[in-house]
Parts: sequence; structure tokens; C-alpha cells
Amino acid sequence: MHKRILYAGPIAVALLAGCQTTKPLTAAKQPVVETLGTTEVPASEFAYVYRKNNSSAPEYGTKASVSEYLDLYTNFKLKVLEAEKRGLDTTRAFKQELEGYKQQLAQPYLTEKSVTDQLVREAYDRMSKEVNASHILIRITPDADPKDTLAAYQKVMALRQRVTSGEDFNKVASEASEDPSARENGGKLGYFTAMQMVYPFESAAYKTKVGEVSQPVRTRFGYHLIKVNDIRQAQGEIKVAHLMIRATPGMPKADSLTAKKKIDELYSRLKRKENWEKLVAQFSEDAGSAANGGELPPFGTGRMIPSFEEAAFKLQNPGDLAAPVQTPYGWHIIKLIEKQSVPKFEDMEPALKSKVSKDSRSELNRAAFLKRIRTENSFTENAASKEYVLAKADTALVHGRFKYMAPAATAKATKAAGDNSPLFTIKGKPYLVKDFLTYAQQNQRARPGAEPRFTMQQLYDQYADQQLTDYEKANLENKYEDYRMLVKEYRDGILLFQLMDEKVWSKAIEDTVGLQKFFTENQGKYQWDSRVQGTVISAATPELLAKAQQQLKGGRYPVKAGVPATVAFRPGTADILKGAWSGLDRLASQMQGDSSLQLVVTGRAKKGESAALAKKRANNVVTYLKSKGAPASRVRAAANTLTAADGSAQLAMTGTNTAALEEMLNEQNPLAVQVMQRSFQKGDNKVVDELMGRGPGSYNVQKDGRYYAVTIDKVLPAGPKTLAEARGQATSDYQNYLEKQWITQLRDMYPVKVNQAEVDKLVTK
Repeated sequence: MHKRILYAGPIAVALLAGCQTTKPLTAAKQPVVETLGTTEVPASEFAYVYRKNNSSAPEYGTKASVSEYLDLYTNFKLKVLEAEKRGLDTTRAFKQELEGYKQQLAQPYLTEKSVTDQLVREAYDRMSKEVNASHILIRITPDADPKDTLAAYQKVMALRQRVTSGEDFNKVASEASEDPSARENGGKLGYFTAMQMVYPFESAAYKTKVGEVSQPVRTRFGYHLIKVNDIRQAQGEIKVAHLMIRATPGMPKADSLTAKKKIDELYSRLKRKENWEKLVAQFSEDAGSAANGGELPPFGTGRMIPSFEEAAFKLQNPGDLAAPVQTPYGWHIIKLIEKQSVPKFEDMEPALKSKVSKDSRSELNRAAFLKRIRTENSFTENAASKEYVLAKADTALVHGRFKYMAPAATAKATKAAGDNSPLFTIKGKPYLVKDFLTYAQQNQRARPGAEPRFTMQQLYDQYADQQLTDYEKANLENKYEDYRMLVKEYRDGILLFQLMDEKVWSKAIEDTVGLQKFFTENQGKYQWDSRVQGTVISAATPELLAKAQQQLKGGRYPVKAGVPATVAFRPGTADILKGAWSGLDRLASQMQGDSSLQLVVTGRAKKGESAALAKKRANNVVTYLKSKGAPASRVRAAANTLTAADGSAQLAMTGTNTAALEEMLNEQNPLAVQVMQRSFQKGDNKVVDELMGRGPGSYNVQKDGRYYAVTIDKVLPAGPKTLAEARGQATSDYQNYLEKQWITQLRDMYPVKVNQAEVDKLVTK
């Protein structure tokens, strides 16, 4: 549906949890909690990790808790040490992966949490109101030249003079606004609420009184004049379903009249209490919603075509119907499902934070962040050098053809204004004129008509902001303990994953000889209790249970998954259409993978075609499938032929896997029937548990609202499992065994010496 040009689009900025409450790090050297070989583990590092992962545990602070966690942490650090010794932290892949994580982890530290919190609360408070406004737009780009900006401002002020002197706002908007839709709607925007318009526009609208016209408001689109027509309490969100008959503005009059007659007749039938879902499924021409009873996603003010939205919000009670309403898409009958008021702030806060980070509000956050780090990082400009670079701006820069040749790298930096002089400093670190001019050459773009000095000033601002941000990023680990520890956690985790996979996880799977030896030596752990072999059918109703039992007796069940319903041919021939080949290729592969599958192909002919042609079609399909690997003994053409309007071939496949039986019986309800044929030991199935002592036989049981048919074929004695039967558990145990062996080796390689005095400082209970 129509999307207004003022709607705020998303900005690709990730806003994570707030971070700036963390205290900056101190440089003082701290004692160690332990030494691994010659490597010291800082006591502060262990204390931080212990608190982070255990502070909510009841036993936090006890001697047992601290000792146990130190043991785990020691093993972890030993593995990381080994990874470092092997140089895994020097590989290109490792560095790229860690750098990607660092970029993500840095985001919360490159924002202003207090500003975000204020913007989130402001957005929520505004959501309690909805503003109806009109606007006039004079376009100007965000980085427009001062003279163009002034011209646009003077133009919009002249328009403001007209409307405040008595001219009709909407008439002036139709004539002069540079919003293309204004010619049709007179600048009317309808009702909107917070987060639906770009932030400067929204703020001005909420601060302007009803009936008044705002001062010019600058957004990324240009200058706006906003007239507030009305302010009302928020309507919240609404969920509706609709039945639509398509009728577009340009369609022939006869078709338009037919659409109106259809919608009126359907409305009459609905008023007579005919089934809504049935009529929607049969007649609605909105394919996206018809299959779901016409349901649409919940929406609030300003999200739908105004006529549709107005009719929907007038409905009061669930089930109420709105008389047919017309939109540019057609005629709609709207049914109310539910209304929802604006949720509590606590419920909306996470979503609002995400939206604020992507909204034009984020520009305020960015500005506040840059202002803070300019101060914290002692940003100092060199006025003479700045004037020097601004003076280098010429028409070549405006046309995107500015060229700069930096002086030789051996040239010394000087204080006097020149290419080697500092343009500005950040914490005393100089950023030279020549580096900025190189940046200007690389980042320039053509801006015909712009003023050269202003263009250079914009590039300077971009460069300074980028260098400040990069400096802040580079120093986050020195500035914030939380960030430093989080990066370290990710770094060590990446290293550990690589080495654990090599030494433990993959090795346990690939070392079949070692696994078999371990399994044999620990056979006593892998034993069957008493078991029974049999079949359990679980059904939602007695009727479904009886149907499943009947089908199970046959032993073969229809298989629909992966089977094309029909195969099409070139008209009048037995040549398979090329579009059907891929489906048949997948079917042949499916038959190769499941030896229980059997396929029958029935040829079909159109009226007037011969049965021989239908037979040939079936044989061609069989031949094609065999050529693609389908086993010849399990695919055949049916002896009979059929007639069909499309002259295609019909495929029918069966299999012995009970999953196919479940699929067939569960078409309407995925939980209707469950069929299990296997051995069961105590604890596998609560119904079988109750029947284990009875021996072989058939039993019907009703339990917890389900109906069961249990057949016990035989009782299996307790005894040892084979490796195949216990592979999952045995592999897991073997991994644990390999890890313990490895840790023993590491402790020999890197002797562990604990500083008990530092450990005891964490014992508080």
C-alpha cells in the first residue's frame, strides 16, 4: 500500500545493551591468582569471570564454589595456552573472525546510553497521541551548499507567509509543494504517531498546536511547513481479516460494476451469518490472506490506506463487520479480530531501543557521542593548518577531480602550516594535513554548483569524526574492563573451539579403532534393561486409531512427499516436457535412497487421444526414471490407462516406512496419529512401561486423553549393547575421556601453581 515519503527508513546500525556505566581501567599491575608454566593469570581476570558466571548461584562465594570454578578455569586457560603455542592465534582466518566479533562488541561503546534512554522514553510518551497533519515540502539535499540552502529556506518562508496570511494550506500545498503526492492529497498526511515519520518532522508535529503552522523544519528531504489539523488519543493496534474483490482505478466500467455487485452480495451473505472462512477461501482475491481466513498482520495508525484504516478502527467488538469499503486495490469487507491498546513501557522498551537505533533519532545519539569523545580524547584543531587545507579547495574538488600528491615520506613534520603539519591532535597524537588531503582525494564526489570551500569543510568534518571514532575503537580495551574481558572471552573461545575440535570432538568420531577399544573396556556401562519388541499406535480419537490399525495391516502406505502429482507432455505427444525433468530426477534419487519405495505410473489421454498414446506416456516416464537410477524392479507402468483434461501421466508411490502412514493420517492435524515400531526399554514410553510385565499380546489403552493400540511381539532379555546401539553415548563418553587425558598432558607441560591467598579473597561465605 502507499508509502509516504516521510516514513523513516532503517539505518544499518546495531544497538546492543548499554555499556557506559563501566569504569575506566587503571594501569596498576595486579597480583596473579595462579601461574601456568611461566604464564601468569591475573587475579582480577579470574575474579571478574567468576563473578560474571556465578554471582546468581546460591553457593556463590563459598570455598567449594571458588575452588571448583578455579579448576575449570585452569583447564580452560591451559587449552588456550596450547592453542597459542601452536600459533592458532596468528592465522588469517582467526584474525578475521575475531575482528568481526570485535566490531559487533564495540557498538554499545560507540553510543550514548543516556541519550538513547531519553529518546526511547520520548518515543513511548508520544505513542499515546496521534497527530493529523498536512505539510508543504521544498526539497533540498542533506549536504546542500549554503547558497542553495538559503534559497530553499527563503522559498519555504515565502510559502509560510502565504498560509499564515489566510491562504488555504492544502491549496498552497497542491500548487507549490515538491512532495509529488501533494497534487492529489493537498499535502494531507492523515494520522500518524511516533516512529512513523523522520524524527525532526515528528518532533515539530508534536510540538505544534492544532490549527497552527510550524516554522520551517529541516529533514533529509528538505524544508517542511507542517499544519496540525488534529490530535487525538492513540487507537493502539488492531487485528482484522478482510475479504477482497479486486477493482483497480483504471479497469473498464463494466468490470468495476461487477466487482461492486460481488462485494455487496458477499456482504449480504455474511450478514445472514454464512461462514466467514468458507466465503473468504472461495471468493477473496487477496491470495496472500485468503488461505488464512483473510487475516492481516496487526497494524496501527498510519500503516494502511486511510479509507481501510478508518473503517477498521470504527469496529468495536470482535466479529463485527464493516460495510464494503473501497481502496485503490478493490473492495473490502473487514472483520474485527481484536483491538490492543498501547502496551506498557516495559513491554515495548526492547523493540523501541532497536527502532531508535535505526531511526533518524540515531543522528542525535551520534552527535552526542562525538561531542563526548572530542572532550575525553582532547581533540585539538590547528587553526592555521585547517585554513591551509580549506584554501586548497577549488572547482576540481566540486567536480570530483581533485588531485593531491603527498610529499615524500621522509619529510619531517613541522609546526608551520603545510602538508606535513598537524591538522589536529587526538590525545596528543598528530593527524597530518597530507593524510587528510589524501583522504579528500579518495572520498570526493562530484557536486556541481557547490561552493569549493564548503565542500572541503564537509570532507574535513567527515575525516575528523572518522578518526575520532577509530581512535575510540582502538582504545576501548584500555578504557573499559567489560569490553576488554568480552573481547578476551571471544578470542579465547575461538582458539578453544579450533583445538577442541581437533583434539576431542572430531577425533572421537574419526578414531574408530580408539572408540571400539574404549567401548570394549567399558562394556559394563552400555547394557540393555529388559525390553520388548513391538508396535505402539497413539491417536487423538478412537476412529483415527482404528483407521491407523487397518492401514498398518496392509504394510504399504501412500507416499506424497517428493512425488510430482503429474508429469506433463508436449501437446499431442509422449515427449516429457523439459520442466518436468528436475522433479523426476529428484524422485529417482529418492527411490535409490529408500529400498521400500515402489512407484506406479498411469498414462492419461485427452478426449480424442488414443489409449496407446496414454500407455506410451507412462512407459516414457518409467524409462526416464530408470535412466536416472530408479531401480527397475520397483517402478512400473500401470496396465490400465485413464482420460484427463491435461493429457498427463499420474504417479502413485508407496512405501513401508510408517512415517508415510503418519503423514497421510496427519494431514489435518500434525499430532493426530503417531506410529512407533521398535524395541522399548523401561522409560521409553509410559504406556509400554505399564504393559511390560504382561508379555506378548495386543492391548488397547486410554491414557491422558489419547488412545493407544500396543502390540508386544516379544520380550527381549537384558544384556550388553553393541557399539552401533550405544554409539551416541559411547562417543560422548569417549570425548570426555580424551579431554581428561589431554588436560593431564597439559598440566604436565604447564605446571600449575596456585596463589591461595588471592583465591581466598573470593571466599565470602
